[in-house]
Amino acid sequence: MTMNHVKIALIYTSAIALFMTSCGQSASEHNDEAMQAVETDFIRLEVEDVNTHKEYPGAIEGIVNIEIKPQVTGYLSEVLVQEGDFVQKGQTLFRISPEVYTEQVKNGQAALKAAIAAQETARLEIEKLKPLVDGKVVTEIQLKTAIATYESASAQVEQAKANLGSSKINVDFTVVKAPVSGYIGRIPNRKGALVSPADPIALTSLSDISSVQVYFSLSEADYLGYQKSGMLSQNGKQVTLILADGSTYDQLGTLESASGNIDKATGSITMKAVFSNPDKLLRSGGAAKVMLNRTINAIVQLPKLSVKDIQDKYFVFKLSDSSTVNMVPIEIEGGTKDLYFVKSGIQQGDKIAINRIDMLQDGLKVVAKDTTLSMQ
Repeated sequence: MTMNHVKIALIYTSAIALFMTSCGQSASEHNDEAMQAVETDFIRLEVEDVNTHKEYPGAIEGIVNIEIKPQVTGYLSEVLVQEGDFVQKGQTLFRISPEVYTEQVKNGQAALKAAIAAQETARLEIEKLKPLVDGKVVTEIQLKTAIATYESASAQVEQAKANLGSSKINVDFTVVKAPVSGYIGRIPNRKGALVSPADPIALTSLSDISSVQVYFSLSEADYLGYQKSGMLSQNGKQVTLILADGSTYDQLGTLESASGNIDKATGSITMKAVFSNPDKLLRSGGAAKVMLNRTINAIVQLPKLSVKDIQDKYFVFKLSDSSTVNMVPIEIEGGTKDLYFVKSGIQQGDKIAINRIDMLQDGLKVVAKDTTLSMQ
């Protein structure tokens, strides 16, 4: 290669390097300008009173739920109800073969008669000995012995009466009656089955559902929020029930505390809502949601789309002057499907970015545009 060719090559290489440097600087300057001029919409925050609600899964129970168990051992001779029947208090549900217990009654009656006869014999012995003692024909010791025999016979009479009474009670227990009005549950045993008080499975269950109780749990944070708002201390705290099909139950309920303590394991407290059930639509064992309504006074509302969530912490971009944003941490106090209620971090009058959140950074220059966004 000649010297001229070398010079030309060097000049050509230098020109390319200068062109690339110039292009790089131009692109960088262009990017900086673009970053400094992100066009972003902002809303001005207002303080308002809001009505909100929250739903809690609950379990439905009758006002009375009891298991019907046999009080005596025997064979079921009759099953007089069917599963799902409505029964009245005192109605006969089952009969257990009474033969063993009626025989016990007969034995008890015979034992009582024998005890009464022995008591009468002892009394006559005392009557016979009293004049003989007065005439010093027999000693006083014999009279005292007769009196002791009479007292023992009297005790035997009382014991026989008690045994007879127990036998009669057992006979009564062979007729199983409904202690309350309500609906019959599952009946696992049929006629001829041997049943006993020791059986782990009851004859059936009985549920009084004229009113129902819906049990649900509140987190400690929710409980404190409702308590501070005064909702839990109001009389007739009316709540709404959402049924399993999504419909709203036509009766309002009253809220009551079902537990006085917060469960350490779950961090929640059990509550119950009581609902009238005139049409017997609600049944024990069912599921529903208790909806609690709450009014929050003077709270800042913020669209969820304007909030950046970083490791369970919440941030927004606030316009600090006419053209710069700062990333500000906020504390959330509940919300709705689309809105957060802000407890701290921002206040009325602040302007908050509501779009291009992923493009914004702390201290970034923006082109701010005011917008009106409905909070309802």
